[in-house]
Amino acid sequence: MAMTEAYRNAIASYGGSLIKYIGLVNTSGVELSGGGYARKAVSWTQANNGIIRPNADLLFDIPAGSTVGGWRGYSAATGGINYGGEDLTPQEYTDAGQYRLR
Repeated sequence: MAMTEAYRNAIASYGGSLIKYIGLVNTSGVELSGGGYARKAVSWTQANNGIIRPNADLLFDIPAGSTVGGWRGYSAATGGINYGGEDLTPQEYTDAGQYRLR
């Protein structure tokens, strides 16, 4: 799933002030859960070329048996508004591990 129109509009209008957390989803777009996984708080920076991006890497704990298939921007640590995000090259985790997103 590409970034939703709501996500693009939120970033264009408000920068990163609406999207306070980043979460990971599987290849079906369902957010991961269990095994210490949690959304990560995010702070934003604007590069010289105008691109707004997280100001630091986000390190996620991934439960065993999970597949990371994408990321989504959220308004809250749990629940909240899902503004969409981007699909990623799927990465399967047989054992628990960590995923670094930037």
